[in-house]
Amino acid sequence: MGFHYFPLALPFLLSLAGLYVLVLVLLGMRVLSYAYVNMGLRPTSVLLIYLLSLLGSYVNIPLFQLPGERVLQGQVVVYAGMQYVVPVVRNWPGTLVAVNVGGAVIPILLSLYLIVYHNVYGKALIATAIVAAVCHLLAHPVPGVGIAIPTFIPPIAAAVTAMLLSRAQAGPLAYIGGSLGTLIGADLLNLGKIEGLGAPVASIGGAGTFDGIFVTGLLAVVIASLVSPRAPARG
Repeated sequence: MGFHYFPLALPFLLSLAGLYVLVLVLLGMRVLSYAYVNMGLRPTSVLLIYLLSLLGSYVNIPLFQLPGERVLQGQVVVYAGMQYVVPVVRNWPGTLVAVNVGGAVIPILLSLYLIVYHNVYGKALIATAIVAAVCHLLAHPVPGVGIAIPTFIPPIAAAVTAMLLSRAQAGPLAYIGGSLGTLIGADLLNLGKIEGLGAPVASIGGAGTFDGIFVTGLLAVVIASLVSPRAPARG
């Protein structure tokens, strides 16, 4: 079966791994530690979450199969400067719609935790709706891949929205809005466009959107470190 694969070409996957290492170094220097604490997360837990997100981008949980179409396979598709991997499949009956663990399951669970921890139900709803609208407007069907969006659109939209809603809670709101807004606006609202793209696997939170969601998580911490009141670091 070909539905387990890393969604990005190796150079771009390594660049995200490099961002993870940068966060590891900054945490070691305790530069970002207080930002994570203010977001309600232990720095050590965050490192584990980001690592699981990277590794989880390989894992797709199948949901349902769309009717048979001629599918592309074994290619690297370039969109908005990013290279997305089209897996090699054999006797594939059509497009498999799946949910990506690293780009959907983990961000959803973390977003729900942040919503409850910070009691930002209303603001989270607004942030998610705004980012979803932006992502839906700019999302683009890409043959062989599914739905894609430029990498920095979700984090930029989430950052601006979060700052306007609340400077004190900008970090968690940026993560919530960027993650859930991207999943809803780029992926869920465009499921009807997937059939006929020739993508062997259309992964919610996977190829086309995983990079934007991962960068959103890192940007949320940067925002928190800039605008949140300093707190003593734990963990």
